[in-house]
Amino acid sequence: MTDYELLTAQAEALLESDSAFVPFLSNLSALIKDSMEDINWAGFYLLRGDILTVGPFQGHPACVHIEVGRGVCGTAVKEMRSILVKDVHAFQGHIACDAASASEIVVPIRDAGGKIRGVLDIDSPSEACFTEKDQEGLEMLCGRIGGRIRWEEEQTVRH
Repeated sequence: MTDYELLTAQAEALLESDSAFVPFLSNLSALIKDSMEDINWAGFYLLRGDILTVGPFQGHPACVHIEVGRGVCGTAVKEMRSILVKDVHAFQGHIACDAASASEIVVPIRDAGGKIRGVLDIDSPSEACFTEKDQEGLEMLCGRIGGRIRWEEEQTVRH
């Protein structure tokens, strides 16, 4: 079982080194993949207009674009809520980026103003891998970090 308090504390520590979205979400996707059992994909889709675009992740190559309202990720954005899917094959309109995935959890990430900036997407090759406790823990994580991420892209690198 994942210790979400510890995971969140580790994520907050990562924010201290760099809060720009690319380096932070890259490290966070690796941290999540290392911290959770039985998952085959952990990463982020970032919202650009009405399209979610794949962001930093750990796992096999993924779908690059997902329209808002399509699949689990797009539905989570459209409905502005987390979605826990125990069997992806039973989810109407599921987008199979990895045929090995059997269950999925998606949690929106909001900035300090409450605007959805993207989603955290985690897949498992096992049915019913995720529970309501996982959803609560991941919502806590996203709630505590979303407002602290620098979402704007920077043009220069600072040393």
